[in-house]
Parts: sequence; structure tokens; C-alpha cells
Amino acid sequence: MYQSEIFVPISMFAAVALIIWIYIVNRNKERMALIEKGADANLFKSKRNRLTDLKWGMLFVGVGIGILSGNILATNSNLKEPVSYFSMIFLFGGISLIIYYILAGNIKNKK
Repeated sequence: MYQSEIFVPISMFAAVALIIWIYIVNRNKERMALIEKGADANLFKSKRNRLTDLKWGMLFVGVGIGILSGNILATNSNLKEPVSYFSMIFLFGGISLIIYYILAGNIKNKK
């Protein structure tokens, strides 16, 4: 094994860690500057939107089903792998977002 082969994974993890560290440090500096100017500390607390969590959950489930059905389609038909995978991922991802739109509309109408 070459020594240079180990540097790629290490540098990738180091780059991700550096980006996260810079984000946290800059966010902390920004918050401290706002607090020093007299801004309310409750400004930083964000309310979780359960509908957004539902949307992302449904999208990821749809993409997962799309990958699975793309694999089944690729092995059982004459379609090439990229065509079957991408078509099923987009199809099931889109269907899940349409279902989310209908569910979110029903939830908002009940409120």
C-alpha cells in the first residue's frame, strides 16, 4: 500500500472537520455580536416545523424505494442500470412529494 493512498481519506475527514469547526466558531461570533448589541437571546431558538420533517422523511423513503425498484428493474429488464435507477428514484421521490403536498394541505385545513 502506498503512503499517498492514506492521505486522501485523512484529508477528506480533516476538511469536513475544519468546515464544521469554522461554521461553529463564526456562528458563535455572530451570536455574541448580536447579544452585545442588545438583541434578545430567544432570537436564536428556532421552532421545529413538523411538516418539514415529514417532507424530508417522505422524500428519503421515496428515494429508498426508488433505488430498490431501480435495482429490480435493472436486473429484470433490458434497461441499462443508470436509466432504471434514475427513473425510479425521480419517480418515487416525486410521488412522495406529491403525497406530502396532499397530506400537508389536509393537516393545514384541519388547523
